[in-house]
Amino acid sequence: MPKETAQTASHLLMVRPANFGYNEETAASNAFQTNNTTLSAAEISGQAVAEFDAFVEKLRAVGVDVIVAEDTNRPLKPDAVFPNNWVTFHQTGTIVTYPMRAVVRRLERRDDILRSIQERFRVEQKIQLTEYEDIDQYLEGTGSMIIDRPNRLVYACLSPRTHPDLLVRFCKLMGYEPVAFQATDGLGQEIYHTNVMMALGETFVVICFDAVQSELEEDLLRKKFEATGKDIIEISLDQMMKFAGNMLQVRNGKGETFLVMSQQAYDSLDPAQIAKIRQHTNILWSPIPTIETYGGGSARCMMAEVFLPEK
Repeated sequence: MPKETAQTASHLLMVRPANFGYNEETAASNAFQTNNTTLSAAEISGQAVAEFDAFVEKLRAVGVDVIVAEDTNRPLKPDAVFPNNWVTFHQTGTIVTYPMRAVVRRLERRDDILRSIQERFRVEQKIQLTEYEDIDQYLEGTGSMIIDRPNRLVYACLSPRTHPDLLVRFCKLMGYEPVAFQATDGLGQEIYHTNVMMALGETFVVICFDAVQSELEEDLLRKKFEATGKDIIEISLDQMMKFAGNMLQVRNGKGETFLVMSQQAYDSLDPAQIAKIRQHTNILWSPIPTIETYGGGSARCMMAEVFLPEK
C-alpha cells in the first residue's frame, strides 16, 4: 500500500446541519455537552446553521477548499455537523467508514455523500468497519484517532467510543502503529474522543497532559512526540473543556497552513501559547458557541479531511 505522506489536507468535507440539536443518547459519554433549555429547538438549529455558514466562509476566505454536503431533513440527525466520526479519506485512495456508538448517529453515514466525493476524487478501495456495531465495538473516525500520517502512528485515548481491539484492527489494515492510552477529564470521566484533548500538526502537538493519568503513558507520548519532531504545546484541563484541544491544521491552495479552532478555544489560550502556535502555523478561529454547547464538539469535529488523490 502506498504511504500517506501529508499531514494536512487542503480539501475538507463539512455537513451543513438541517436539524442540529442536543442528543441525549450521546450526552451520557460526553461531558462537553450541555442542554441549555432557554432556546427552542428551532432557535438552536437556526443558530447552528448560521455558525456553520460563517465558519465555512472564513475557511474559504483563506483559500481552503470546503466541500459542503447538505444534511437531509429526514431522518433527524442532530449531530450530522460532525462528519469526521463516520468517515476518513486517505491519500492511498481509501475510504473508511466507522462504527458509531449512538444508534441515531449511524444514520449520518450517507452513500450519496461518498458518491459525490468519488466524482471528483479517485477511490481505489472502501473499508467498512460498521459491522462491529453488532458486537458493541466502536471506533469513531478522527474523533477516536489522531493520525500521524507521515510517521505511521495513531494516537488514541480508549473510551466507550474507542475500542482497543478495533483500534488495532484499523492499524493493521492501514499500516499504522497504535499508541493507546487512558485520559480523563477534571471529574474523572473518561474523555469520549481523543480529538478533544489533543491536536497534531505537521511540526507540533497541542495536548492536555493533565488528562493523562499514567506517568508511563505520558512518558510514552512525550517520547513519540520527540522522536517525530513535534514541538509540545501543553494546555490545561480548563482550556481543554473550552475545546482548546479540538483543533485541526489545514492547508490552502498556496501551501499556507492554518490551525483552525473555535473562538472559545482561541480565547482560552494565553499569549505564550498563541505565540508558540504562530511559530509553526497561522491561526484561524470562528465563533461556534451553539454547536459547542449542545453538540459537545467543536471546530475539529466539523471537518473531515479529504486526502484522496484528485482525478
